[in-house]
Amino acid sequence: MIPRVEPPPEAFDVEVETLIIGAGACGLIAALSADEVGQEVLVIEADATPSGSTALSAGLIPAAGTELQSKASITDSPAIFAADIQAKAKGENHQTLVNLLALNAGQVIDWLTTTHGLPFSVVDDFDYPGHSRRRMHGLPTRSGLELIDALRSATEKAGIDIVCQRRAETLYFTDGKVCGIAARRPDDGEERIGCKRLILACNGFGGNRALVAQHIPDIETGIWFGHDGNRGEAILWADGVGAKLDHLGAYQGHGNVAHPHGILITWATISEGGVQVNCAGRRFWNEAQGYSEAARAVLAQPNGEAFVIFDGRIAKIARQFEDFKRAEAQGAIKSAETLEALANMLDLPPGNLRQTIEDLPSQGLDQFGRHFETPHLSPPFCGVRVTGALFHTQGGLRVDEKARVLTQNGNPIQNLFAGGGAACGVSGSRDSGYLSGNGLLSAAVLGRIAGVG
Repeated sequence: MIPRVEPPPEAFDVEVETLIIGAGACGLIAALSADEVGQEVLVIEADATPSGSTALSAGLIPAAGTELQSKASITDSPAIFAADIQAKAKGENHQTLVNLLALNAGQVIDWLTTTHGLPFSVVDDFDYPGHSRRRMHGLPTRSGLELIDALRSATEKAGIDIVCQRRAETLYFTDGKVCGIAARRPDDGEERIGCKRLILACNGFGGNRALVAQHIPDIETGIWFGHDGNRGEAILWADGVGAKLDHLGAYQGHGNVAHPHGILITWATISEGGVQVNCAGRRFWNEAQGYSEAARAVLAQPNGEAFVIFDGRIAKIARQFEDFKRAEAQGAIKSAETLEALANMLDLPPGNLRQTIEDLPSQGLDQFGRHFETPHLSPPFCGVRVTGALFHTQGGLRVDEKARVLTQNGNPIQNLFAGGGAACGVSGSRDSGYLSGNGLLSAAVLGRIAGVG
């Protein structure tokens, strides 16, 4: 059924103070925050268990000025972070939103660490494209599934109700405010839930192929690597409540998904000195631009695929990520003592691959404008076949400094909030504006702010 907006019914089946749609990182952080200030909270989730896009990610949240950075002797600040965000998006973001996220991200990490016991640490052994400081915070396995499980455990400990297998379809709206929603049960019955505050944490529209074709056609042929539940309800409700949408062409792509295994390969394989080659064994672009742009670059190659070439030193760094270890276990990653042997394993021309790697500079710029300052690749050599994918969308509902949804004329809807993929993020207007971690940055900070209210 197409999501719709209707006047409220005469009565609701149940009523609650704060209702949250979606039990991903944004929804669960919002729930913890609302509970902390004494709100009666109910979270509904379309899936059988909380997961969302968070569970498919590496679970890394960028934040500046955290206690963990200080302990690791990393000098950073919200101002530096904000500048990095805008630089990646070429200044296309709304500065007030950039400042809001950059200023509050560190506080969210510190709060989750000290109040709820999430064992974050800083990724301090490689750099992510566009970040001038090491500020990516993750749990021990560097897994989004671990993050969502930890947040779910925290909400359960707090006694917050999460009702799964309830997909919101109807938003009840009248006189400029939300009154509640109707959700579909597994038995196809409908539950009408009234609320005083509604937080949209239902992510973006990447799983809605019609909306993808309409707003981001350049990634339409890419693998959908996000969560199928991302059907764009927040986008589709916007007209009915007079809400403003922005940057619907923005998205996070990824050009490093093992193919056909469908496993994310960490970008550390590139940032630490690896390269991508096509089926001719030749490089085709400046990989240092970022993994989001890589999706289109890879899809433009023959068969829509490429090969990541790196070495044992880089593989050792990459093994801190569960996805990488899973890719190794499934045989997606090949290893050999010579480039010729690796080329044969990947069905690449041995001579071309050898020449490509020998031509890499040990220092300075290459012909694509990429600056190398990492050790030259050396045996054992590693490689993996990859393709481009769409992970999640970055455009959505415009929100103010309290995460309230804004109308077309810029006024806030007082009791309607949005965060994560449901809200417009800070990735500019297309894929190239995506800075590593922008998705969870918006989810964590806007979820925290929306929950407090």
